[in-house]
Amino acid sequence: QVQLVESGGGLVQAGGSLRLSCAASSRTFGVYGMGWFRQAPGKEREFVAAIGWSGGSTDYADSVKGRFTISRDKPKNTVYLQMNSLKPEDTAVYSCAARWATISRVDHEYDYWGQGTQVTVSS
Repeated sequence: QVQLVESGGGLVQAGGSLRLSCAASSRTFGVYGMGWFRQAPGKEREFVAAIGWSGGSTDYADSVKGRFTISRDKPKNTVYLQMNSLKPEDTAVYSCAARWATISRVDHEYDYWGQGTQVTVSS
């Protein structure tokens, strides 16, 4: 069982930055692929970014490529999402998720989810 806790959300002006953190409880965290997803009001959950168990492979949605960076700190059991040049359309609840070994853009392929953190970008 893996418990995930997100933090770092908040209100920021367009063009600003935020860094989200996802802390995992499992001592086997290092073997999990990790993903970030987001869901805006009235919209379906969408993939944002993912990172493989070793940190060597990453994947980004086209909408955030070049602006967001995903990374992981294995000793701290934490995954980060650095978000720069934020836009109002980035406003959503951001959730991290874990799945065994590999990464995926498909939300139902992830086994564990955090509770989410709100990111609001004002224009």
